[in-house]
Amino acid sequence: MKALIVYDSVFGNTEQVARAMTQAIGAGIDPAWEALAVKVDAVGSEHLEDVALLVVGSPTRVFRPTPALSSWVKSLPENSLQGVRVAAFDTRLPPENAPAPLRLLIKLFGWAAKPIANGLTKRGGELVAEPEGFLVTGTEGPLKEGELERAEAWAREIAAKH
Repeated sequence: MKALIVYDSVFGNTEQVARAMTQAIGAGIDPAWEALAVKVDAVGSEHLEDVALLVVGSPTRVFRPTPALSSWVKSLPENSLQGVRVAAFDTRLPPENAPAPLRLLIKLFGWAAKPIANGLTKRGGELVAEPEGFLVTGTEGPLKEGELERAEAWAREIAAKH
């Protein structure tokens, strides 16, 4: 089975999460799994062939995924993910690290993972996990301690749902 992790990254944190997920899926779920992480601007139609699990992630930028990631999801043809299990993630600041006005905006507008998940399901994907967020310590990172291990565990959990 093939797992594809498509990501965009601004400061490298989301890429680290995507690569940790790829290693976790490829290293212990089942010998039949092949896992690949590809940055959104390098994804071709050949990458989507025979995909059983598609995981898509982006840093949260103004409460949304990056424009490149959003455009890619929107460019997927209707029903192109029929029969594909999908999951979405983002990297984000912990809300408690944000000033009060920003916390209010976060409550109103949320994080990048939810719109990614919505876009994937609109194209026929079967959501296998609630959208997940992985925490960074500042705008440019680094990732909060333990987040890569949490990403690996989350990836193993969603890959095991086959």
